[in-house]
Amino acid sequence: MDQSIIFVIDDDVQVLRAITRDLKNKYRQDYRVLSTSSAKEALESLLELKNRGESVAMFISDQRMPEMEGVDFLSKAMEYYDDAKKVLLTAYSDTDAAIKAINNVRLDYYLTKPWDPPEERLYPVINDLLDDWQNNFHPDFKGIKLAGYQFSPKSHEIKEFLSGNLIPYQWLDATEEEGKQLLQLNQFEAKDLPVMFFEDGTMISNPSIIDVANRIGLNPDVKNEIFDVVVIGAGPAGLAASVYGSSEGLKTLLIERRAPGGQAGTSSRIENYLGFPSGLSGADLTRRAITQSVRFGTDFLSPQSVKAIQVQDNYKKIILGDDKEIMTKAIVITTGVDYRQLTTPGISQFKGAGIYYGAANTEASACRDKVVFIVGGGNSAGQAAMYLSKFARQVNILIRRDDLSYTMSSYLIDQIKGVAHISVCTSREVVEAKGNERLEQLTIQNIKTGETYTEDAAALYIFIGAKPFTDWLDQEIITNDKGFIETGRDLQHHDNFKKIWKLDRDPYLLETSCPGIFAAGDVRAGAMNRVASAVGEGSMAISFVHKYLAEI
Repeated sequence: MDQSIIFVIDDDVQVLRAITRDLKNKYRQDYRVLSTSSAKEALESLLELKNRGESVAMFISDQRMPEMEGVDFLSKAMEYYDDAKKVLLTAYSDTDAAIKAINNVRLDYYLTKPWDPPEERLYPVINDLLDDWQNNFHPDFKGIKLAGYQFSPKSHEIKEFLSGNLIPYQWLDATEEEGKQLLQLNQFEAKDLPVMFFEDGTMISNPSIIDVANRIGLNPDVKNEIFDVVVIGAGPAGLAASVYGSSEGLKTLLIERRAPGGQAGTSSRIENYLGFPSGLSGADLTRRAITQSVRFGTDFLSPQSVKAIQVQDNYKKIILGDDKEIMTKAIVITTGVDYRQLTTPGISQFKGAGIYYGAANTEASACRDKVVFIVGGGNSAGQAAMYLSKFARQVNILIRRDDLSYTMSSYLIDQIKGVAHISVCTSREVVEAKGNERLEQLTIQNIKTGETYTEDAAALYIFIGAKPFTDWLDQEIITNDKGFIETGRDLQHHDNFKKIWKLDRDPYLLETSCPGIFAAGDVRAGAMNRVASAVGEGSMAISFVHKYLAEI
């Protein structure tokens, strides 16, 4: 555990050396003792300590210093560490100043010089003050801090990216005391937000996702190598494909445009996944899979998008979003699906500012004791409702049908029935979202009667089905009328299949209309839309990759 700090300031070097020695002899096991002869130097270091999340338990300052009197120093130090204990070192002639400081800077104690013997005149005083400080001390978060406005789309985007990539962070609202103080101390203005503070004391303001990725150690740059197989998309299917590809000796690259896990990765609880009788979160499943994949040797490229695939003889050229190129022998497309967008008036205006697609895990804490709404009746919506019910005063699920049983697993329906402050509102749809800078109200319609009414809403979470992420694909890869990738025997029904497919053999079960390019998981036409089936397809795709590589 990191040690808290006892900070000592005295311009008399001999006095400073003596008290530092005595403090270290007694407290070095539990505290770090920092000392300086310059009050200005001390103040300059406090900002860095604050940004790094260090805790200061006590300031011990001499009163008579040429740069700044001790009382003035302690007053300024309170701006950084208001809860730290404050001790003034004084001569007998400074007693009046010390007594005044008790009221002015909430001085905890003043010590007269000399303090020999320390066992009688120093340690008992310091012990009492440190014990009192420890009783009220709450350790500061160690790691990344993100400060911004709760209903800022940019802040939401970064929160989603960090949580999706399993990076711990602390959210600091710029309107609340801790966030406001940190931003003011570093002289950031509203135009600079959001701001990320790192454990080493550095910070970046209004960063792009690529900036964030570089700082947290992700790899958005491509290696100049030829891969056996490139997996595009790091949802359950892609993660399974990368694990099996690498473990079976294939040089494997996994590319993810946002964060690993896909929609499953955002799930607060998956309770029907084989082998986990108590369930597990999507984040936990993702963390285990990424660790396993990288341990076997998978190269992981994120955040990076793919905008095109070109075929050159027996090789495939992948064109990334930044126009860089990757050569590979085979490809497995596991790009999954995106949430369908709700086109109701006002929805796009407040996206990231009270209206979210998925994101129940990231924004749930902001809904504490408030009323929230969920649109959708699938398992993702049910899992979100259960999770949000831990925070919100009331959770309302809006569905167009008259019952959840059409689209939701029975175990989730039973759980929802057991939570008193979750309501299922049937035959309902949102017809308008209203607010100023954030969502404040929803206009809802009963689709049977046509009646409309308005409800106050702190947040709206949308789970209205999914569309495949295949807009970037070339026409050589056949999709159905809904955009899902056709594979295997189903390709035979398409008129232009024979014009594209030039091999003597039929496509393998998960092979697309382009030889050596496979599809698995939710992006594939006819997929089961379950985590377990996606994992199965991802692993199965690698067996077909082996067959294909043996042919070329």
